[in-house]
Amino acid sequence: MLYQVDAFTKQPFRGNPAGVMVLEDAIAEARMQHIAAEMNLAETAFLVKRAPHRYHLRWFTPTVEVELCGHATLASAHILWEHGHVPAEETIVFDTLSGALMATPHDGQIQLDFPATPPQPALLPNGVLECLGLADPLYTGESVFDQFIEVASEEILHSLRPSLSRLRALHLESKTRGVIVTCKAAHSGADFMSRFFAPAAGVDEDPVTGSAHCALAPYWVGQLGRNPLIGYQASKRGGTVNVETKRDRVLLRGNAVTVFELNVLV
Repeated sequence: MLYQVDAFTKQPFRGNPAGVMVLEDAIAEARMQHIAAEMNLAETAFLVKRAPHRYHLRWFTPTVEVELCGHATLASAHILWEHGHVPAEETIVFDTLSGALMATPHDGQIQLDFPATPPQPALLPNGVLECLGLADPLYTGESVFDQFIEVASEEILHSLRPSLSRLRALHLESKTRGVIVTCKAAHSGADFMSRFFAPAAGVDEDPVTGSAHCALAPYWVGQLGRNPLIGYQASKRGGTVNVETKRDRVLLRGNAVTVFELNVLV
């Protein structure tokens, strides 16, 4: 069975949609990539049970396998609990390319325990700022996976209309997954805001990127001097990620809702 789940939201058709496929046995990598391409979502997750409450988890965009994905992990935990694969109050351990990740129920939300990937100050390659239409960012850096930019206002963040074809070429050349653009929130209900672009990974603009918050959380905890914080990803669909840093880990919290399920016939 293959499910589509909207993650980091309580409302259907908001947040970030993810495919989730719970498998009896592992299937060929090529088939997973074909299914992910057919789903045409930012990521589709594939799960194989290894032990009670423990699953092997892989994530695929429409074009590539990725090393870390927050929203499809949150969606996977939601499906495992919702359909009785794991008792509702039990912690789930996922074995992934980024090590063991845990999902735990937390005050009506799903809590993910992920590695922190704080950005380090760095000059970005020539052309990146131009692709985004940015001239004077407050900060530029790089995390393990992505380039990282802080801008001065929500107005600048909302106005971004990047040249995706040029950005794709630059990221393919530098072997970069994507670029996180962020700012301090000016309205109540969030502490910081962000957008995420990864055309080289097959995702032009990701609606809500859990793994980007592994960089955003330590950055903004350092900037604001508060912990935990609330992040809002300002895509068209939009979604909220509650974050908390704990040493070299980040706790990501959010909700999820199943939108539909289908049988895979081939």
